[in-house]
Amino acid sequence: MHSAYEGRNEMDPPLCGSTAMSHNEFKKIRKPIEPQEASPMKQEMTVLGIDLAKHVFHAVGMDNTGKIVFRKRFSRHDLIPFIAKLPIVLIGIEACGGAHYWARRFRTYGHEVKLMAPQFVKPYVKSNKNDSRDAEAIAEAVTRPTMRFVPIKDVDQQDIQALHRVRERLIGERTALVNEVHGLMQEYGIVMPKGVAKFRQAVVEKLESEKDKLTALSQEMFWKLVEEFAALEKQLAYYQEKLDTLATTHPECQRLMTIPGIGPLTATALVAAVSDASAFKNGRQFAAWLGLVPRQHTTGGKERLLGISKRGDTYLRKLLVHGARATIRWVGRKTDRRSQWMRHLLERRGKNRTAVAVANKNARIVWALLTSHQDYQPVPS
Repeated sequence: MHSAYEGRNEMDPPLCGSTAMSHNEFKKIRKPIEPQEASPMKQEMTVLGIDLAKHVFHAVGMDNTGKIVFRKRFSRHDLIPFIAKLPIVLIGIEACGGAHYWARRFRTYGHEVKLMAPQFVKPYVKSNKNDSRDAEAIAEAVTRPTMRFVPIKDVDQQDIQALHRVRERLIGERTALVNEVHGLMQEYGIVMPKGVAKFRQAVVEKLESEKDKLTALSQEMFWKLVEEFAALEKQLAYYQEKLDTLATTHPECQRLMTIPGIGPLTATALVAAVSDASAFKNGRQFAAWLGLVPRQHTTGGKERLLGISKRGDTYLRKLLVHGARATIRWVGRKTDRRSQWMRHLLERRGKNRTAVAVANKNARIVWALLTSHQDYQPVPS
């Protein structure tokens, strides 16, 4: 008779009761495990989140239940062939450098593409940050019903926006150059009047009349700076002419320029920034997108409104406020209802708050004209 413990390793833990079984007996009763058949319901990817970069891209796919079914890293050359072969899905990406280009490329293959601001994606990043987790957060955020999306720009809009960006950079360089010449001249006892316009008029005459205070080397340096100033002025005139031409030929720009306080610069900048005005529910949402509404800190049922939020595009907000200031200068000569409202607001709240209020009103009017495709109709007195 064989013992129940025959063939058992002495180092094995003791067994008790019905579980006492030798290795030999276990080998006799063990049956091969048959492979399980795959489920006929194959998990299909419906959402793809892509973390964009210059050379390396990370993608995470989810099914309709939110379960991750795909995770992969792509090079720049491999991304488009993968998207081309992919069945139609919802693609989410962050609104960053190159996002509009990739969104247009993905759309050509029939995919629905949505852009999101990075600050709205950040709450969905779990634990420590890396590219794969960023792509997972994008895939999860794009499915949220309350998520706010960024309209995708076309190539023409990006052309206009590029003109504005280059022009703004040149203005900054011109201002820095004028300030530098002011400071250097002061070291030689030469004082120039403030402002670019006065500098443009007086710098040549000032250098010629005060040349006795300058050495030969300093004279040469200042004339080189004047030549640099003239070159910047020439470049600025070129870009200004391009924007003026676009404003006179673009139907949406012509419509927006009928609003008091909106000229060619503001009109072209708005058309370049707003792809689809109907993405905003109403004019107040559009004004809030531009940062022209008060910040709110309400708690316990007590409403507390602060200064304007200053969110969104600072360049657009600056143009709208400057245009509002221009209309305030001539408000005393007009008798229409809009001018009367502005005069009463000036008396109660001052110029700065009035300028912001007028910019807010203009932003709402812009939204109304872009969505209704009508010209501005001023209300008579």
